[in-house]
Order: sequence, then structure tokens, then C-alpha cells
Amino acid sequence: MRRAALRLYTLNKVLLTPGRGLAQGSQDPKNQGPLHIHEVRVKLREIVGASTNWRDHVKAMEERKLLHSFLAKSQKALPPRRMKDSYTEVLLPLGSQPELREKYLTVQNTVRFGRILEDLDSLGVLICYKHSKIQATQASPLSIVTALVDKIDMCKKSISPEQDIKFSGHVSWVGKTSMEVKMQMRQLHGDEYSPVLDATFVMVARDSENKGPAFVNPLLTESPEEEELFAQGELNKGRRIAFSSTSLLKVAPSAEERTTIHEMFLNTLDSKTISFRSRVLPPNAVWMEDSKLKSLLVCHPQERNIFNRIFGGFLMRKAYELAWATACSFGGSRPFVVAVDDIMFQKPVEVGSLLFLSSQVCFTQDNYIQVRVHSEVASLQSKEHTTTNVFHFTFMSEKEVPLVFPKTYGESMLYLDGKRHFNSMGAPVNLMGKNYRVEP
Repeated sequence: MRRAALRLYTLNKVLLTPGRGLAQGSQDPKNQGPLHIHEVRVKLREIVGASTNWRDHVKAMEERKLLHSFLAKSQKALPPRRMKDSYTEVLLPLGSQPELREKYLTVQNTVRFGRILEDLDSLGVLICYKHSKIQATQASPLSIVTALVDKIDMCKKSISPEQDIKFSGHVSWVGKTSMEVKMQMRQLHGDEYSPVLDATFVMVARDSENKGPAFVNPLLTESPEEEELFAQGELNKGRRIAFSSTSLLKVAPSAEERTTIHEMFLNTLDSKTISFRSRVLPPNAVWMEDSKLKSLLVCHPQERNIFNRIFGGFLMRKAYELAWATACSFGGSRPFVVAVDDIMFQKPVEVGSLLFLSSQVCFTQDNYIQVRVHSEVASLQSKEHTTTNVFHFTFMSEKEVPLVFPKTYGESMLYLDGKRHFNSMGAPVNLMGKNYRVEP
């Protein structure tokens, strides 16, 4: 698994490095260098025709209905696009424009990873609009939204608020109505940009009113490297389907997992009472129920996306910050993120919603802490709570952390789910370098 991950990382590095692979000749000659990070959201509003004034948002969405006639009746009606057609570079000039730093700065003088999640989300949508651009109309008839953060893997590099950061990415796989986007973040060290993270997002295209699916342009491959990247997209899709089909919400744990849970249960029985009801913690262990943190957010118009729903990047930032605080409280030291995976956007969050976030440590091993954040909104009319997102974050602490033990069957399932997500990371990357720390 480690060899396969290294091969894929090398491939992504080739394809996303300026002057090589996809980057060569892929930039618009009218553009002088990469986009500024502030231009990404501006361009997205222009593409969609979104209003910057909340009072006009209903009118703007009504006008989008007129774009319905530009939607393709089938994928065959759309011209194929190359990977390099969607290639995009974006600059976050923290070094050359110090006035930008405060938004990205932590009190420890490091970069807020939650802000990076927001930028990646916006960039992924822009890349997909670039792939799906329709020449016949200035405003796109497509509503492209984030469906899934498949994986974000961190590299062993420091993230400093005093050097420029560059994002790059392109569409790497296409289905009929969905697209996979590969993105890389690099930071300037000396005269070169060094890798910081690799990210894989899945976006879906919907009609102009965001009510039903819409077709997207097919993808052409032009080299063995691109064919391998497209094939990896197919494998990723199959892996997600397989992972979903074996979800603990659908099927029972495996025999090995059942044995693990039973052994943990036996380790918590009080030998003095010889009773199944009397439970005690082993040394250096914490009950899972004591590892929770919760928060409540009121979703204001300021945090809306171009479709007047709450911005997915904002949801990821808030979930990450709560998860980081949970890992920090649990481990007793400042943790840093190792991986983010399987963030599923199940339902949109409407402006004005009450958003409840619940974070919990669900698995630990050595210095690693697996945190799950559950997001739900409350309907003010029916008072019902609806799940919108589930987030999975892997952190590493500076010292070995306690074991976490479930008490109930439900917590046991959370433990196994956390263990599965931790194991899906493959060979854990050692990011214990003194320079490296990513905080909220």
C-alpha cells in the first residue's frame, strides 16, 4: 500500500508541477501568472451570476432558470475536454502580501488549516466549471457542488504564514454527472515550491436550479500518466462503493472486528465483582463518552455560497476546528492534522439554520487520534434534527495518547468505524518534524 501511495504521489507531483505534465501550455495566455486567492470566489460569482447582495438572492436564482435550455440532453452532446484544459493555479501570497496573514494566522504563528480547507473547496468548484465551460453563454447553466472530500494527505513540510502558498489542480476523472478533482498545495521554500498536501475532491453537476443531475463533458487522456490517473479515479469510485456497502450502518462487523470489541469489553470488567455490569477502565485509558465536545452555530448570510446555501468550506473549517480542539483536549498537547478523508456532504445547509456540531475521539493508536464530527441542522418548524455531514480527521499528538474505550454497542460501532478510517490511511506518514504543525 505504501508503494502504491508513493507511486500515486509521484504521478500527481509530475502532473501538477508547472512546466511538466498537465501544466505545460495549460494556462490561458491572457492570464499573467496564477489567480489571486481572492479572485476565485469573484470568478465563481461571475460564472453563476450570483448576487453579492443578500436582498437580491431570490431574484438572482430566478434568473438562473432561464439557463435551463443550455443544459445538454446527453453527455455525448458535449465536447470532450483534456485534463490540462481545467488546470488552474491560485496564489495565496502570505509572504509577499503580509496584510493577508491575519485571516490565516494562529496565535502560535502558524497557518490555520481550516482556512486552507475553505480555499481548496472553492478551487475545486472553479476547476470543474473550467472543465465544463459552455461557450454559448457567459453564465454557466450548471450548479456544481462538492459531494465528497475523498482524501487529503499531508506531506512532511512546514506551513509558515510568512511564505507564499500556491494551489494547483485539475479534473482527473469524469463520470456522467460527477467529476474527481486532484489538487496540490505547495509553499515557497527558497526559490522552489515544496509540496504540503495532496487533495482529492468529488464534485457533482446539477441543473441551473440545483434540483436535478446534469451531464458534464467527458474527459480525454493524452499520456500514460493521465491514463493511470483516470484509472485511479475509477478505483477510487469502486473503493467508495465497497466501503459504503460494508458500512456498519448496513452490515454486521467482521469476525475479527467482533473479536476486537469483545476483548475490549473483557478488559473493562471488574475482576472483583465477576459481573458484566461492573466496568472499570484499564490503565492509561479514557471512556469514549468522556471525549466529546459540542458547538452550535447560527448560519448567517455572510457564510453562504454562490447558490445561497451555507458554504461547504465554512462547514469544513468549523468541523475541523472543533475536531482539533477535541484532539488537543484529549491528548494533552497541541496536535497536528495528518489526514482528512470521507467527508460526505449529504444535505445542503440553509441560511438561517441552527447547526449542531458534535465531535468525539473514536479511535487512538500510539500518537494518533481519530476524531469524528457529526453535523446536523434543526428545523425551527418541526424541531427535527437532520444529519448534513460526517467528518473524519486523523491527528498526531506530540506524545503518546491514552486508549479510548467504548461502553455501549453504539460506541463500539463508532470505534470500529474510526479504526477503519485510520487504517484506510495506509502507512501513516511521520510528520513529527519540529517545523511542522497545523492548527485551527
